Amino acid sequence: MQNRQEQISQVVVTSEQMRDIEERIFAAGMPVAALMEKVAGLIAHRIHEIYPNFGQKQEKDAGKELFASWRVSPITTRVGILVGPGHNGGDALVVARELYFRGYEVWIYCAFSKLKELTAQHLQYAQSLGIPCYQEISQLQDCDFLIDGLFGFGLERMLTDFIAAAIDRLNEWNKPIISIDLPSGLHTDTGEVLGTAIRATHTFCLGLWKSGLLQDQALEYVGKAELIDFDIPLADVQAVVGDTSKIKRITPATVLSTLPLPRPQVTHKYKEGHLLMICGSRRYAGGAILTALGARASGVGMLSIAVPESLKPILVSHLPEALIVGCPETQTGAIAQLQLPEKTDLSSFHAIACGPGLTKDATAIVQEVIASDRPLILDADALNILAQMGTIATLQKRQATTVLTPHTGEFQRLFPDMPDPKHDRVLAVREAAAQTRAVVLLKGARTAIASPQGLVWINPESTPALARGGSGDVLTGLLGGLLAQAATKQIAVEDIVATAAWWHSQAGILAAQERTELGVDAFTLTQYLMKVLSKPKVKSLL
Repeated sequence: MQNRQEQISQVVVTSEQMRDIEERIFAAGMPVAALMEKVAGLIAHRIHEIYPNFGQKQEKDAGKELFASWRVSPITTRVGILVGPGHNGGDALVVARELYFRGYEVWIYCAFSKLKELTAQHLQYAQSLGIPCYQEISQLQDCDFLIDGLFGFGLERMLTDFIAAAIDRLNEWNKPIISIDLPSGLHTDTGEVLGTAIRATHTFCLGLWKSGLLQDQALEYVGKAELIDFDIPLADVQAVVGDTSKIKRITPATVLSTLPLPRPQVTHKYKEGHLLMICGSRRYAGGAILTALGARASGVGMLSIAVPESLKPILVSHLPEALIVGCPETQTGAIAQLQLPEKTDLSSFHAIACGPGLTKDATAIVQEVIASDRPLILDADALNILAQMGTIATLQKRQATTVLTPHTGEFQRLFPDMPDPKHDRVLAVREAAAQTRAVVLLKGARTAIASPQGLVWINPESTPALARGGSGDVLTGLLGGLLAQAATKQIAVEDIVATAAWWHSQAGILAAQERTELGVDAFTLTQYLMKVLSKPKVKSLL
């Protein structure tokens, strides 16, 4: 059974859900003031770890007239506190007080005339300590870093007038900013910028992860995000979101539990899954190679790869262990028809991955695999062909598992009448999965995966190093291999898809750390897939 911390780290909530959870806590007797003290104490501790008080500066020793010397002396760290009218501002004021008692030089910015009662009391006490409070944001320009407590979760109105101008001014300074709960100006659920928003270097999300922090459009404002767990009882979380949260963050512990490890002592290749890949064309031979290398890394027991006959020699040279099936090809170099080995048909495989490098000339092939009864992954050109066939009507006829892996452009071609994935990825991918009865993986900086039952997994970590041609092909192969291995196991398909997405992104992150973000081509990415599982922290979870 998962421990509490692991369960809490997965849960993602909307603004309404967070409000209901807090109301349950307060109704049970937790004083608002006590919770504010606890939360602010945890924040102050983390701030002290990130930006410890006292730096160093060099001063010229005036006592040396002929031979001037320099000495090192401590300097107090100056922190600016941005205070809003609500309890987020109250949190910031308690943090201000705690940092003041730790020896920081604290300056407060508060330009609101009306504050919530508890926030007003904390401001009064801070001023009684001699902490200066300003109504002009320019007074904080000399601070070493800033703490954003302007607005917490639940903001829905556009920011205008003096507060919008103040935020824009702050962003121009390019100073480190720590946002409490989420950067002020972001919509809690969608991550939409409400006119303007704080560009934070760190975001301390309070209690539970907010949906908006995991949306692509919020990422340039969030900075490094971490959860401040203030011990919300699981019973209160479950009472609001249910026993299973409908939106979850992918975490290493849950992902690695779905990997086909350790293998049974007595097994063989046919028990470890047989994947059929249908990919490649004379024009896009690389797509077939990269997809196959991704599948190889999954550990799948048997790998068959159907490609145009002209590609067979190059595939054999790269993957000598795989069964390369050369197929008749069109004049343009696409697969004209599947020509599987004798006594073999599509039902002989545990899973099929179709699409990378295929071109639209392979429409008949895509129609054939969609009509099969095998678990099926559709990517790249297979998605474009599916869009031409009519996505929803076509997939509703399928009885077997289907996984779609579109990027945003492909998603919009597949689902032209769906909500805009650029505005709300969670809503868009959930609606697509519900209408097609497929598991839908929407690629992006925060990949979102939805099941037909409405569960959404979000991958909370990735790297722009993966913005390279061929990266998606590697993911399709990796996913196909895992799906084939899981065919005889009782594992939810969306969990397998989440595992592949996490593994793929972690390989990109690791490669970028060693090679920089410019050095992670798709072939290099395949070489780092196994390195992820060799990391000590990951191995300890396996």
